Amino acid sequence: MVSVRPALAADLVAFPLEVAPRLLGAHLTTVVAGESVTVRITEVEAYHGRGTGDLPDPGSHARMGPTPRNATMWGPPGHLYVYLSHGIHSCVNVVCGPEGVAGGVLLRAGEVIAGTDAARARRPAARVVRDLARGPGRFGSTVGLRHALHDGIDALRGIELNGAIARLELTEVALDGVASGPRVGVAGVAGTAAFPWRFWIPGDETVSPFRWGRGAREAAYE
Repeated sequence: MVSVRPALAADLVAFPLEVAPRLLGAHLTTVVAGESVTVRITEVEAYHGRGTGDLPDPGSHARMGPTPRNATMWGPPGHLYVYLSHGIHSCVNVVCGPEGVAGGVLLRAGEVIAGTDAARARRPAARVVRDLARGPGRFGSTVGLRHALHDGIDALRGIELNGAIARLELTEVALDGVASGPRVGVAGVAGTAAFPWRFWIPGDETVSPFRWGRGAREAAYE
């Protein structure tokens, strides 16, 4: 078992592209309505906001600048940006970079390592434990965080927000042999090898399958 320690703001002040692979193997623990679940993170994606880094990211919610929806992405590192996808799924991102510089790392998949009964109660459709947090919508459901109730929750200090507590722990040493490639389901060029900003633990059964986003396959072969 890889040892972990509490994440610090200093671990997350770099741009998301640098922080993202460091989150592999990390643990996110949430306590919601008295039920605790811990997930070991196995797959992530980096997203940069406007003005973050040298390459503009057309796949980011913050590509056009601050809005009420993406405000958390511009805030302090270590808070969680919880957004609604397709009007249904609450997806969880770790905010990275200095405050005022937008960026986040989407937690795409993970392995439930504690609180399996609570996770199953939240995801009754999952037939096997592997699928409880396999994909960002499933991940959000399993850890019990909801847009907009828990958007902005502090995962470093464990401060309660609307009945939820979140804590992030990093591995003592960064994992070796991390894989990278295009982001999943992202439209256009942002979902191609021009942005190999998805990172995962090779061979882990909880990693979600790749699929092209709208127009991404065409953009990849232009």
